[in-house]
Amino acid sequence: MPAAPETVLRVALPVPLPRLFDYRPPAGQTAGPDWVGCRVRVPFGRGDGEQVGVVVEVGRPDPDAPEAKPVHARLDSEALLVGELFESLRWVAAYYHAPLGEVVATALPGPLRSGQPLPETARHGWRATGDGLASLAAPGREGKPRRLLQALADRALGEDLLDQQHPDWRPAARALAERGLAERIALAGRTEPAAAAPGPTLMPAQADAIAAIRTGEGFGAYLLEGVTGSGKTEVYLQAISDCLAAGRQALVLVPEIGLTPQALSRFRSRLGVPVLAQHSGLADGERARAWAAMARGEARVMVGTRSAIFCPLPEAGLIVVDEEHDGSYKQQDGIRYHARDLALVRARNLGVPVLLGSATPSLESLHNALAGRYRHLRLAQRAGDARPPTARVLDLRKRRLVNGLSEDLLDAVGRCLARGEQALVFKNRRGYAPVLLCHDCGWSAHCKRCDAAMTVHAGGRRLICHHCGARATPPNACPDCASLALQPQGAGTERIEETLAERFPDALMIRVDRETTRRRDAIEKHLEAFGDRSGILVGTQMLAKGHDLPRLTLVAVVGVDEGLFSADFRAGEKLAQLLIQVAGRAGRASLPGEVVLQTHHPDHPLLNTLLAGGYPAVAALQLAEREAAQFPPYAHLALLRAEAPTEADVQGFLREARDEFGDPPGVQLNGPMPAPMARRAGKARGQVLLDARQRAPLHAALQHWLPRIAALKSARKVRWSLDVDPTDLY
Repeated sequence: MPAAPETVLRVALPVPLPRLFDYRPPAGQTAGPDWVGCRVRVPFGRGDGEQVGVVVEVGRPDPDAPEAKPVHARLDSEALLVGELFESLRWVAAYYHAPLGEVVATALPGPLRSGQPLPETARHGWRATGDGLASLAAPGREGKPRRLLQALADRALGEDLLDQQHPDWRPAARALAERGLAERIALAGRTEPAAAAPGPTLMPAQADAIAAIRTGEGFGAYLLEGVTGSGKTEVYLQAISDCLAAGRQALVLVPEIGLTPQALSRFRSRLGVPVLAQHSGLADGERARAWAAMARGEARVMVGTRSAIFCPLPEAGLIVVDEEHDGSYKQQDGIRYHARDLALVRARNLGVPVLLGSATPSLESLHNALAGRYRHLRLAQRAGDARPPTARVLDLRKRRLVNGLSEDLLDAVGRCLARGEQALVFKNRRGYAPVLLCHDCGWSAHCKRCDAAMTVHAGGRRLICHHCGARATPPNACPDCASLALQPQGAGTERIEETLAERFPDALMIRVDRETTRRRDAIEKHLEAFGDRSGILVGTQMLAKGHDLPRLTLVAVVGVDEGLFSADFRAGEKLAQLLIQVAGRAGRASLPGEVVLQTHHPDHPLLNTLLAGGYPAVAALQLAEREAAQFPPYAHLALLRAEAPTEADVQGFLREARDEFGDPPGVQLNGPMPAPMARRAGKARGQVLLDARQRAPLHAALQHWLPRIAALKSARKVRWSLDVDPTDLY
């Protein structure tokens, strides 16, 4: 018999090289199509170096290539990446011009990326031990462990049911297990569905939106534009219920980790099925188990942040993107994908609807809706008895301010507290003060590694750079003139909290920013402590979206002016979205809401347009300006960034890259130019911006250009990256 034709495995490895690597099957094994999508452990690099990659193709070896090394081991008996998910990852690699191996590594949870087996996803539960039952007969201190033990006394409860009925039960379970009072056990059979909580009566607009989704067939993109408090989540829940009734899976993306616990609790109670989470705050093992449960079709609903867009959906029925405008859906390092855009691609490939929800849709999504590519669904009224908050502008010109707070704003907070209600004082700048300044000579504390001032923290006892994380102790005297007149200037959330505490010493005060929310579920715990009690929330944009506080009736925005004069072409859109989102926290129940905006520019066109016509008027104005200037969504951008220890290396590389670009039709190259922050974390930074009216010429030019850039000698002296569809130019 003739010998079987020799084959090689073409493997995608997690290395920054835009190519596949050829390997032979292990000795005594033959490779066929069933290897495609499987992970393999292969030799790579010098000595005993190894990598875990994914087989992309099985083909014939190149006769002119060196003999391929054999694979060390096949790690999966069945393909891990198959069908639509694998094709979508190929799309990511092609669209963002990234190595497929790095894309695959981004998509897989850490344990799978390192070669660990697909984790077990069998159901587990907890039951009380004999000692546990005996302990309940004796008097004991009430607390979460004892309440959990009482719940386990009658029968074992599955972990999915515990998630729904006993939030934050895991620490209590561990405490019981350490004392031998409860134990974790394997459960047989499928998940026990809990009783689904009934939903509210739908408003006509909500019913119309759900009917529109139900009448669609296959893929369809729906933009659900609803004012804050209009019940968009109720539309999501009904659409997911329809999906589950059809025996399909649903994926829900949310922008922030802080929103996930609240969303999980509401979804679990309403849907009556386990709802898995996927975000960076979870342990690697938990993320891998959730990924595997979706891949096996055992899990039906997943709620997660940006990275959840890579979860397998073998029985897909619906994808939801909540707050679709949010900037956190764009990955800002590594593979710079946009989760919302990838959700649209995956939904199209899967043939299922995708629902994009927002009170302030991105201009890109609005443009697509106006062009008829998306079905535009609107919820124009708040749900129930809630009414839109009233808005008033405080002109700060010639007024005395106390650490950025006007007397009128403080009076409004005082009246709110006197009524027994809650106030949110919003300042999108954390820390104590933006800068430490010498009043005698004008010296200010700047970061030695960045072109930025260091922010004052801890009431003036610490300086932190918010760009590179550098820390320093404030000097006792000015380094330039030896003056002792060093004072923090401006106000961040710490200083505002201090000022409000002095004015309202008896009020409950909670600050929510990055410093106070470092621990897992910190936002949820802060809001739980706030509850329905009268008090003041001080916070940044973490509080601007997704949170429902029925007794919050006043939103006071301290800093509006910072966003009115930014050089970023998206600044107007971002400011309008932020103001609408934070204002939407007020008056979400039966109590009337009020929004107070402080500004030195009360006649600014954007503010006037926003107050007179709301977000739709601002969006129409911004779209007209973008069209006139040929900015997205009327053009398509790509940004080549470079950084190096010296400015000469950066500019030398960018000039050579520009010279390699040529003159492709339909694409314009701008630069080289310094980055808006020309020095960051000790590195000089520069960039080149490409723009085109159509996507095809831009991607054709990039396909031709990038291999030439990689071949430049100057490219070895810099760290460079490409950002397709950048959301900011920094």
